[in-house]
Amino acid sequence: MSDTKKIDLIITRQDSPDSKPYEEKFSIPYRKNLNVISALMEIRRNPVNAEGEKTTPVFWEMGCLEEVCGACSMVINGKPQQACTALVDQLEQPIRLEPMTTFPVVRDLAVDRSRMFDSLKKVKAWIPIDGTYDLGPGPRMAESKRQWAYELSKCMTCGVCLEACPNVNSDSNFIGPAPLSQVRLFNSHPTGEFHKSERMETIMGDGGLANCGNSQNCVQSCPKGIPLTTSIAALNREATLQSFKSFFGSDNIN
Repeated sequence: MSDTKKIDLIITRQDSPDSKPYEEKFSIPYRKNLNVISALMEIRRNPVNAEGEKTTPVFWEMGCLEEVCGACSMVINGKPQQACTALVDQLEQPIRLEPMTTFPVVRDLAVDRSRMFDSLKKVKAWIPIDGTYDLGPGPRMAESKRQWAYELSKCMTCGVCLEACPNVNSDSNFIGPAPLSQVRLFNSHPTGEFHKSERMETIMGDGGLANCGNSQNCVQSCPKGIPLTTSIAALNREATLQSFKSFFGSDNIN
């Protein structure tokens, strides 16, 4: 039975960033427990489409193959997700694979996620530490804070939440849920907190918190189950406090 059963895929392809996208159908031998990456590897091994015509191998990105790197994000049967954890046996056929539309296409299923990485730079999503000399033991965090901060640190910058968000598009400069959640993460760090005001001022400006429409698509689509909307709500409260501080010129408002 497994010798004759096939897996049918319809893949949206694009030869270059400026070329027109088109669909190409593939049919590969069925094997149990395949994920979408394995199916793409089979096509790459033998790049022949469903009509039996030789074609170019499908191009996509991957790294860890265990839902950690976030590189293999794509739209699978209309849903943005990770190709490494999308199991063929759980997908309706024909399986439709498309690149994420929030980001510019590089080729086929690979996209340029620079928009997201630039947003992380904009909000200074890191802990600035001068490594030229020994600073001694790092500051300790309360266990209760460490637990929820760890949940935020699971973000793998896959871009799925930005793809699912209706407010992130080519007509908007909204930085999106992932960078906002990272602001909350690094503001909570004892050292990162020194730049809290700067980060808050950034996300209180154009493209920040005010651009969120609270559709909550992000938290529903996040592969890691990160409480993105909880972070955005917390940041809105912090933004209110920051506004009072700026207005009254006081650092004593908590």
